[in-house]
Amino acid sequence: MSANRRRGEISAELDGRPHRLCLTLGALAELEATYAADDLTALVERFSAGRLSALDMMRVIGAGLRGAGEDIADEEVGAMQCENGAAGFAAIVSELLMATFGSAGGQAPTPNP
Repeated sequence: MSANRRRGEISAELDGRPHRLCLTLGALAELEATYAADDLTALVERFSAGRLSALDMMRVIGAGLRGAGEDIADEEVGAMQCENGAAGFAAIVSELLMATFGSAGGQAPTPNP
């Protein structure tokens, strides 16, 4: 499955299948509401801290999948498997944030223990 980086898309393998993810304007609005962020700057600042919980990763990946057209709930994302486990999910989130925001939101997240 090819992704168009110019549109902020990435490809990722989840549950052994390729998926496309994209944080569209609607997906970003969803994340703003989820995190009670006043604007995109607040959202970028949150993600730029470089620390994300497993719940954060589920939400960002879920928003990215929905932004690319999949009908999936965050809880379903939580049941998915990824190569390299939590580190693999963190890499997907990092790549998606980098594709969306560039270096402002692209610092690699670290899962909270």
